[in-house]
Amino acid sequence: MVYLQRLARRTLLFASTALFAVTSHAVTVHGTVTDAVGRPVSDATVALVENGKVVLSRTSHADGTYQLSTGSSGQFYVLVAGKSFRQVTTKGFYAGALDSVEQNVVLEPEWVRQSIVVTATGTPTPQAQVSASVTTIPENDFRNRVDMVDALRQVAGFNVVQSGQRGGVSSVFIRGGSSDANKVLLDGVPIEDIGGVFDLAGLSTTGIANVEAYRGPNSVLYGSDASAGVIAFTTPRGSTPFPSLLYEADSGNFRTYRNQIQLGGTHSKLDYYGGFSDFQTHNSVPGDKAHLISETANLGYAWSSRTQLRVTAHNNDNASGLPGTYAFWGMSNDGKESDQNTYLAASIDHNFSDRWRGLVRYGLARKREETVQWYPAGNFVDDLYGGDYYGNPTTIRGANGYSVTGQAVMNYAGTYPSKGDLVSNRDNLYAQTGYDFTPHFGAVAGFRFEDERGAVHEWQYGIDETLERANYDYMLAFNGDFQQRVFFSLGGGIQKNQLYGTQGTPRIGVSYYPVRPGAGIFHGTKINFNFAKGVQEPNISDQFGSLYAFLLDHGGQSTVAQFGIRPIGAEESRTYDGGVEQSLFSQRVKLRATYFHNEFGNQIEYVPASVVPTLLPQLSPEQQQSLQAFLSSQFAYALTLNSMAYRAQGLEGEVEYGLGRNIFMRGGYTYLDAVVQRSFSSDALGPSYNPQFPDIPIGATSPLGGARPFRRPAHTGFTTISYTGNRYTLIATGAYASRSDDSTYLSGGTPAGDDSLLLPNRNLDHGYSKIDLGGSYNFNSWSGVYAQLNNLLSQQHISPIGYTSLPFNMRVGVRYTLGHLPRPK
Repeated sequence: MVYLQRLARRTLLFASTALFAVTSHAVTVHGTVTDAVGRPVSDATVALVENGKVVLSRTSHADGTYQLSTGSSGQFYVLVAGKSFRQVTTKGFYAGALDSVEQNVVLEPEWVRQSIVVTATGTPTPQAQVSASVTTIPENDFRNRVDMVDALRQVAGFNVVQSGQRGGVSSVFIRGGSSDANKVLLDGVPIEDIGGVFDLAGLSTTGIANVEAYRGPNSVLYGSDASAGVIAFTTPRGSTPFPSLLYEADSGNFRTYRNQIQLGGTHSKLDYYGGFSDFQTHNSVPGDKAHLISETANLGYAWSSRTQLRVTAHNNDNASGLPGTYAFWGMSNDGKESDQNTYLAASIDHNFSDRWRGLVRYGLARKREETVQWYPAGNFVDDLYGGDYYGNPTTIRGANGYSVTGQAVMNYAGTYPSKGDLVSNRDNLYAQTGYDFTPHFGAVAGFRFEDERGAVHEWQYGIDETLERANYDYMLAFNGDFQQRVFFSLGGGIQKNQLYGTQGTPRIGVSYYPVRPGAGIFHGTKINFNFAKGVQEPNISDQFGSLYAFLLDHGGQSTVAQFGIRPIGAEESRTYDGGVEQSLFSQRVKLRATYFHNEFGNQIEYVPASVVPTLLPQLSPEQQQSLQAFLSSQFAYALTLNSMAYRAQGLEGEVEYGLGRNIFMRGGYTYLDAVVQRSFSSDALGPSYNPQFPDIPIGATSPLGGARPFRRPAHTGFTTISYTGNRYTLIATGAYASRSDDSTYLSGGTPAGDDSLLLPNRNLDHGYSKIDLGGSYNFNSWSGVYAQLNNLLSQQHISPIGYTSLPFNMRVGVRYTLGHLPRPK
């Protein structure tokens, strides 16, 4: 008996020791599973996955909590599924012996899309808890695309304008804001030019995992340039425990081809991803050959389970011909634009505790744009200024029914080849910390320093201008909720810019759920309200082309005093919006309706070079004519000043519908009522007139007071229908726009130096319907084919007046996979 007791005690001691040895070296993963509004989800299946295999699984408790422990260490992710919810995976993470890692999981409705977004609050937040209008675009929606131009047409409130065909300058106007009023981020690093200019055509889809499109000012979080919206791109991460390779090759009409290769995976504490693509096309207009070459890398290293190091790098080289406004000249110009853009982000993320986290990020942007005009293409005409080069006699027709006939200036007499360099470099250091005081209330504070350096070079004319700005931003914001019904975000930012001084920008957002989402026909009603101010710094050309500086340099002090012309400064915005979101049929359908009201003040507008000499009354008529000829020879078509104000209000409507697990439909419509309230062209100079339309005032380079801002159509919309099956996928998209105001910008651009080629601004640009169709078919797990058909209706007036859009075009290709595709992050 005594022997048995001793044996039992020894066995118990051995078992306890063994159990302690295992648990003392165990990895513990814990967290809470909630729905989109923060309510705990019980009985959800939670699995810990390592090397593609489930290590163990449990179900969440009544309060949504779970805990998983394993004796192994390495790269993991958590896989969670619940009834009426879509299966969700967390980001990959590394955990070693004795590590305790928190992984909170937000489950999404099974039928419609609700993602985790960052642009609204600065921290990952479920979209259902955000009051701002944010759209996420997953990689599947643009997988067959070359660039991001068409993908961003599928966002309510966005109007994407491309001047010409592939490679042509592509800009985004958000809710009536200007095209340079948007903050563009890549892995959190600003990549727009100094002053906000960004050309979407120069950003390849290679190395882009997803996109967030935020509508409304957010200078609180992102500083200058976020005065109309924010567009944030994210780089993919490697996720498979072995190297995974994806190769694609396609070709199409207009002598188009593309090759792309991507590689990703993980090894111990390291995750890696790399991508390369080469796209070439000749387009349909003579002299408009274009290419886009992209290289991408993303390296992450888990120093520990709490500290993550990451470096991402992108390089895009693109070039295109400059045929110009082909429809104005009846012939192509002979020029070329080349861009080399390099972006880098290096960050350290550290979780001091489950409540306290910190981030330090260094960002770099190196952008160089080089343009060259090889020779003065056109027909030499002995004009008012002694001789310039003009297009063929052409009839220019606007969408408003007006037309003019004549020869438009193409190039001015001067030195050729004519070369120009525009340099925009930025180094950025950002630090952010966040602390959750309770599970329902937290704060985020941040500091940003930017060193911006820009230059304009035109060596043949002796132009060598440079600038440098040292800017500082400070930010504090509070986010929280009350009983998972009221969600709020309140913050303020201070921007200290070397050019325009100090500006303050507040922001507040509130959401309220009278009826929280759930099962039922009308279960899920959300009311949103937002108010914010934004600020935007002038771009390089605006600063160098300041009318104020030009007048002072040329004896125009009396004109400066007469019209109150000031040094170039910050553009400002103020907006409020409100709306309702309604879920229908147990969250299978989601409807959104939003009213927005934007006030854009102190906006920069352009004064035509042809009228600048008249602002110097001390000059004789001969001297004024000589000055105008000089400005034209220097390609100084217009000078800038802060003198415009306009209002942009409207309505956005969106609908999402999940029909089963395979079909998903989205649609949106935006009505925009924009009107210019103040304009230097109207208030000080007066409008221009074409002798053929003597009773119609025309804004030659800027819209007139009471008119609509240029290139903001009153009606825009989009539709998306996608089907995802086991072997094949299909996605059909449509983008629609009504007519919009614009100008031919041909003031004085005739041999007689008159305005006979100006057309009335109202509804000058055509409306359009752009329909695209894409799809893919997988023969097996490692090979497949895909196709992308664009502009099925072959409409050639999608671009602004004067430019010819690319007609129907297509690409067909093959896709090979070795290993598995990187798991979406």
